[in-house]
Amino acid sequence: MKLSKLGLGAIALVSATALTLAGCASDSGGDTSTGDSASIITANGSEPENPLIPTNTTEVGGGKLLDAMFAGLVSYQADGSPVNEMAESIETDDNQTFTVTVAEGHEFTNGEPVNAESFVNAWQYGALLSNEQQNSYFFEDIEGFSYEEDSELTGLEVTGDYTFTITLTAPRADFPLRLGYSAFYPLPAAAFEDMDAFGEAPIGNGPYMLAGDDAWQHDVQIELVTNPDYSGPREPKNGGLTVIFYATQDAAYADLLGGNLDVLDAIPDSNFATFEDDLGDRAINQPAAVFQSFTIPSDLTNFTNPANFEHFQGEEGALRRAAISKAIDRQQITDVIFEGTRTPASDFTSPTIDGFSDSLEGADVLEFDADAAKDLWAQADAISPWSGTFQIAYNADGGHQGWVDAVANQLKNNLGIDASGNPYPTFAEQRTLISPNDSGKRDIATPFRSGWQADYPGLFNFLGPLYATGASSNDGDYSNPEVDDLLDQGSSAGSVDEANEYFQQAQEILLKDLPAIPLWYSNVTGGFGESVQNVQFDWHSVPLYYEITKG
Repeated sequence: MKLSKLGLGAIALVSATALTLAGCASDSGGDTSTGDSASIITANGSEPENPLIPTNTTEVGGGKLLDAMFAGLVSYQADGSPVNEMAESIETDDNQTFTVTVAEGHEFTNGEPVNAESFVNAWQYGALLSNEQQNSYFFEDIEGFSYEEDSELTGLEVTGDYTFTITLTAPRADFPLRLGYSAFYPLPAAAFEDMDAFGEAPIGNGPYMLAGDDAWQHDVQIELVTNPDYSGPREPKNGGLTVIFYATQDAAYADLLGGNLDVLDAIPDSNFATFEDDLGDRAINQPAAVFQSFTIPSDLTNFTNPANFEHFQGEEGALRRAAISKAIDRQQITDVIFEGTRTPASDFTSPTIDGFSDSLEGADVLEFDADAAKDLWAQADAISPWSGTFQIAYNADGGHQGWVDAVANQLKNNLGIDASGNPYPTFAEQRTLISPNDSGKRDIATPFRSGWQADYPGLFNFLGPLYATGASSNDGDYSNPEVDDLLDQGSSAGSVDEANEYFQQAQEILLKDLPAIPLWYSNVTGGFGESVQNVQFDWHSVPLYYEITKG
């Protein structure tokens, strides 16, 4: 998905250059003191895949809501720099054992105090195998974590009402930087009485809270109001936030132009050529930590339709993956379909992140070469002749049809195969097929749209969750021990510069294996209405809702 602290050496993990790229802000130019503090801001969104439990939410629609309703030990500013939120301090001498002091005086919206147990109990729940939490991967570096059986995180110890320690299995230079991600949010004791019910009506500690019992109207919208007891750095300057779950981006854009929507964070591709003229200085087009790809499953053990992917295994599969990658003219698509709001990918991360490189060995597999693509495909046919149709599954409510159709047409023309898009009406429907079913199998039957919006500003976040064996968002079930080892060495490195060297080596293997086909990096393209001011989009493309004023 998508995203410590003063006095911590971890602040130096992100370079000033990277933050400048990611933190370009835009506002209406109005007086920052204007606006009605009781006004409700309307914004676009999508129905969350799952109930709103921090450790089980891995997609952008749900994450956006969790970030509004919860507050972690730290939060990220517009440029990606971390600041203390619930933490008073996070200290370490060795990057392996951390002492956390939670600031006193914070409460959940049911009146429970936010204390050391709020964090430790939440993390223990999230890491427990039997709870089947999609974000459990984020706790694997803490002592006691297990993928094999239920096991307590022995590396967590409550040492006082507002203090606890975290002991990792090995030093992790960037661990403090991760703590602003939603998987590390605290939970009140009430959550553990009925976690399913809690997910439908979350009790948070962040800037916003549910407006009432019927605030979440599934597939329609969710209504949030300001939390009067929140006293962190994200204090809202408005009265609340209503997030509307639009069926299409076109409908959301029409509402923005018609004055019925205040903030939009995704311009439909049909309007890329005109939105800056339509909106003038209310248009947003700035770099963001977002990577787009499509995934061709690797390990077929966990797929209900393995025969659909057999041409993409072994030597034949390596040739076909490379052929498909080289058959795609990324520059043409980003110019024509996206009107320059995307940049062709040269790796698996983002140019807004410290340590990015556009000169990795093997990156030429991402360069368009129709002749080379045909030759690679022919070599694969010599092993086993191709049959069938190549399809890319995507969610129709996400504005993806244009680029999927363009990619399919290029594969038809450059490889001489039948190729097409495979649309599903909603993101939730597609995710249901991609995520393991009750039998542990994935029901998706074709390659599928994938990508990543950073959770925190580090290279590892684009690699570990997606390509490490067994990782939470490794939806293609890719596994390579060499990649795992390099990711582990990078995570254990003494400095971020050293860590990034290992992460780049891991990427050079990924460029050979191509578990996903990198496509492009996204700018955040959006806009805001005439009645709102102080609109700012952050480093990973999410509006800072709490800063927006209206009136």
